Amino acid sequence: MSEETNRNDADTKKADEKAPAAGLPPPEKRSPRTMAIVAVALVAILLVAAVAGVLLYRTSTENAPQKMVLATTTSTQDSGLLDYLIPKFDAKYNIKTSVVSVGSGQALALGQSGDADVLLVHSKAAELDFIAKGYGMWRKDVMYNWFMIIGPNEDPAQIKGMNDTIAAFRTIYNASATFCSRGDNSGTYTKELGYWKKAGVSPDPKVNAWYLNLSQGMGETLTTSNEKKAYTLSDSATWYSMSQNLPNLEIVLEGDKTNLLNQYGVIPVNASNGPHVHTGPALKFANWMISPDGQAIIAKYERGGKQLFFPNAS
Repeated sequence: MSEETNRNDADTKKADEKAPAAGLPPPEKRSPRTMAIVAVALVAILLVAAVAGVLLYRTSTENAPQKMVLATTTSTQDSGLLDYLIPKFDAKYNIKTSVVSVGSGQALALGQSGDADVLLVHSKAAELDFIAKGYGMWRKDVMYNWFMIIGPNEDPAQIKGMNDTIAAFRTIYNASATFCSRGDNSGTYTKELGYWKKAGVSPDPKVNAWYLNLSQGMGETLTTSNEKKAYTLSDSATWYSMSQNLPNLEIVLEGDKTNLLNQYGVIPVNASNGPHVHTGPALKFANWMISPDGQAIIAKYERGGKQLFFPNAS
């Protein structure tokens, strides 16, 4: 490289170092007034950016959905009702609902501990006790369907055609016919135990090999009953939702209006049960379920051309 080229590069570098920032006079020619204006402009820019950030955060926070935990029975989950209901509710009220699907007894326990905000269950005596003890704000009937005895196509206990639920349970016991019990502290399990008691018998899985205590939800209990060709007690909604996949089973007793009513209730959990109970969304859900809008949506839910739940808010 030539000496002349090096000299030119050095001159260029010196010129660059002396060049003022774009749009500003050289430092030695900047007056105090100019410097003050620049400082004010920079502060203004920073303030605008900060305010914009706060507004964006506030807007995103205000638009964020409220959270709510619904504890409910496996029958509302297995029947597909929740997949039908919850998106409509969440969209209407800008709420994000998390569902915990367990037996009614477990759902009530979650409400008592404050780990659920609202309950949709079907064990009325336990629900009323829950309210009496102050764990729930109030309880309302929402909807009903029916229990039914499901059994193997061969019907080894010969109860098909009977219309007395209690007599049918006694017959199953006397025949030592395989029976799958949910055994999960659910509303369905509570009903089943009540039928055995009224029949004057008490099957014990430790003594009666034919009596299988599964500790499972309704869908799993029906699946196991199909595999073992066993009798079981089911709610009608779950049965109609799953029956096409249960070729070894059929309805062997239904229509006993004295014994087989399956009533569901909704309970917003009391805020005193825990600091993380979301009372606002819970009340919105409970009131929506018993409103004309919610009741109409429940009535429209069908599977296989059959209405699965019948609204009866009170």
